[in-house]
Order: sequence, then structure tokens, then C-alpha cells
Amino acid sequence: MTTAPAPQSSAPAVRTRWAPVVAVALAMLVATSEMSMAGVVLPSIGADLGADPAATTWVLLAYALPMAAIAIPAGRWADRADPRLILAVSMAGVGVTSVLAALAPALWVLLAVRLLQGVAGGLTLAVYLPVIAATVRADQRARVIGAVVTIMTVGGMAGTSSGGLVAGAVGWRAVFLLKLPLVAVALWLGLRALPRDGRGLPAPGLPLLREAVLLGGTVAAVLVAVDEITARPVLAAGLGALSVGLGLTWARLPASRPVVALVRARRFGFTTLGLFLVCFNVAVTVFLLPYFVADVLHEGPEVAGMLLLVQIGAMTVTSPVAGWLADRVGALPTAATGAGLTAGATLLPVTLSADAGLVHLGWQVALIGVGFGLFNTPVIAAVMATAPTGSTGAAGGVGGTVRMIATTLAPAVAALCWTVAGGGLAGFRTALVVLTAIQAAGVLALLAARGAAHRPPGPPAPTTEVARSGDGRRHAVTAVPRDRAQPAG
Repeated sequence: MTTAPAPQSSAPAVRTRWAPVVAVALAMLVATSEMSMAGVVLPSIGADLGADPAATTWVLLAYALPMAAIAIPAGRWADRADPRLILAVSMAGVGVTSVLAALAPALWVLLAVRLLQGVAGGLTLAVYLPVIAATVRADQRARVIGAVVTIMTVGGMAGTSSGGLVAGAVGWRAVFLLKLPLVAVALWLGLRALPRDGRGLPAPGLPLLREAVLLGGTVAAVLVAVDEITARPVLAAGLGALSVGLGLTWARLPASRPVVALVRARRFGFTTLGLFLVCFNVAVTVFLLPYFVADVLHEGPEVAGMLLLVQIGAMTVTSPVAGWLADRVGALPTAATGAGLTAGATLLPVTLSADAGLVHLGWQVALIGVGFGLFNTPVIAAVMATAPTGSTGAAGGVGGTVRMIATTLAPAVAALCWTVAGGGLAGFRTALVVLTAIQAAGVLALLAARGAAHRPPGPPAPTTEVARSGDGRRHAVTAVPRDRAQPAG
């Protein structure tokens, strides 16, 4: 009788191979910089194609929605497909759609192309954790993730600045072509560095497509509901109910059961809950700081932009250190420490007054960046580590979806607090207290995940073995581990 091992998506890496890491880092930079680079040219797109600001914002949403819609099903699909081919299809898709976007004659054409571009970019997000799992030693993964995050952050800043310069010199269409050399390098390096694993690209199938539609509808309803919550609350409530209904429908699908089981596992579930809650910190920089600078300090948007650069710089410096710490002392303890520092730093500006100096505000913003940098890389590594073997793609999809929803809801929560408290200094302080409480709950979730990680493992599960019956036919037999077998008679 021979034991039949369960199929695995990838074997653990014996030694770290850096060429695949560089390829996936460049691909991630291409996929994630699409939002910021397109945001720079929204006014130019509106002026050229005759669209108002509300319509041009869909240039961003049309890219983000399909990425959120396919994150989980694409992650599950990536767990049984060849990562080399997925990366190649993703980069080729981004390259072709970039050319089509540059040639778009009307806004509706541009939006249709951006939807396809979001699908292509979503494939990169689905495959980057499986590539790291297959090519990086377990004791170096957090450091590698920190390096990828640093490349994405610095590259995204450079891409946004370059996009503004290119748009001013030759127009918005050239911005969509700006990344094509990077796409070509990522495609070439991925094809050379990643080996074929023989799995090919299986057809997604109707169940995965059904999941994508339901999850896409759920996320779209949430995004539009958040956008309408102050102007049309009744519509927002209806969309919220629709999102709940679509989400529950997805959860009842047979195909969603592995993902539901993954989220219900204590370690993974608490880790992703901590990721969701701590990511509410984004509201500080995208909403509270700009309004505080404008309404309380009476400074211009260039000051808010400078403060954002201070925070990004602090995150960039901290990310590699966070990866090193996560590999040395553990991803969950480091993530929990970073989350605690982030929450404490978020509360610190409550002490600011209306005559606060920019230096005083700047070091507090830098401290928030240090805390989030110490949290961000280790929590990605923790999501990866708490996922069962063969589920890295699905885990990355869940993490990406959770992060996107959190960064969408957080500014709406901050805006609501600001409005209820009457704006100004009172609104600023109220929102900070609420955001700090939410992030503190995230710290508790990460500590709970760490506690679950230290529990002794349960009894070993039965294994499936193959035996031959008397007529020579093969059949499956469930073998009970020796320590769980019942004694004879």
C-alpha cells in the first residue's frame, strides 16, 4: 500500500532566487502605479474628452473594480496554474491595454479599456505571493516582501512625478505609454527567470466567473454606497443592503467554501481582521491632513503634499527594517508592534492646536509612517505564513480585497466624524479618536492571531492512501494515524 500525497501548488524553496523576485517586484510596480499615474492626468482627460470631474473619476474606479472583483477567485485560480504564464499574460495584457488607452477616442472607450487593464493588473496581484512562496526561503520572505514594498513605494512616487512632467510636456495619452519599457523588462525577466511547472493555464470555468461577478458586484455596491452616503443616504443604504446580499450569495457557493474555511481559521481570520482595521489609518493622510491643513492651519495643498511625502519617506525607510525584524522575531509580533505604534501615533496629533507649526506636525506624520511601515510588510508576510500550503494565492486575494475595502471605508468614516463634530479642530480630533479606536481593535486582533499561532496543534488528520483489492483494482483508503487508532476488540 502506497501513500498518495496531496498535490501542492509549489514546493518550499531551498534557496532564494532573486531574478523571479525582481520580475514580480517590477510587475507589482506596474500594476499598483496605474492608479496614481492615471490620477495625475484626470483633469487633462476630462478637458480633452469633454467629461466632467465626476465622470473622469471612473477612470480610476474602472481599474480598481475588476482588481477587487477577481482578487479572490484569481488567487484560487493562481494556486493551480503556472505562475510564469500568469505573470506573462498579466504583463502582456497591461502592455496592450496601455496602448489602447493612449489611443482611446472617447471616454467610454477609455473606461472599457481600463476595465480590461484592471483584470490584467489583478492577475499580477494574484500571483505575486505564490511566486515568492516558490522562490524565496521561508526565513527570508518578510525581508523580500519588504524589498518589494520599497520598490513599489519609491517607484510609485517616481512614476507619479514623471507622469505629471510627461503630461505637461506632450499630453495625457503619453502617460499610459510611459510604463511600457518597465512592462517589457518584467515580461522578459519573468519568462526567463520563472521555470515552467507543467500546470499550464487551466480554464477558469463557470464557478470562478460566477464568483467574480458576485464579488465584483459586492465591492462595487460598497464603493458607490460610500460615495453616496452623505448626498443620498437612502440610496447608500440600499446599496449597502445589496452588497450584503451579494456577499452572502457568494459565501453560499460551493466554490467559495475553501476561502470561507480559510477566513474562519483563527490565525488567518484574526490576521486579516487586523489588516482590515489597521488599514483605516489611510484616512489620516487622504482626508484628515488635507482638511486640517486647509481649514485649521489655512495652508495650501502643497503643504499637504509635502506632509504626504514625509510619511511615504518614513514608510520607505522602515519597510526593509520591518522585513528583517519579521524574519528574526516573527511576522505576527512585528506586525502587532507596528500596528500599536501606528495607533498611538494616530492619536498623538489630538494635542495639536490651531497655531501648530509644520515642524511639529511633520514629525508626528513621520511617526505614523514609521508605525505603518513597521506594520505593512510583516502583516503581508503573516497573511502568507498563516495560509495553508497550496493556498497562498487565495490568501493574497483575500488580503487584497480586505485592504481595498478598508481604504475605501476609512475616508468615509473620517468624513462622517468630521461632519458630525462640526469640522475644524473639533472634527479633526473626533476623527482621530475614532480612527485610533478602530486601529486599537486591529492590534487586539493581531494579538489574538498570535495567541492562536502558539496553541498546540490538533491531532493529525487522516491521510488518503491507495490500495489494491483482491481483483487488482486500485481504490482509496482512509488511514487513521497510529495514535488515534482504536485498540482491537
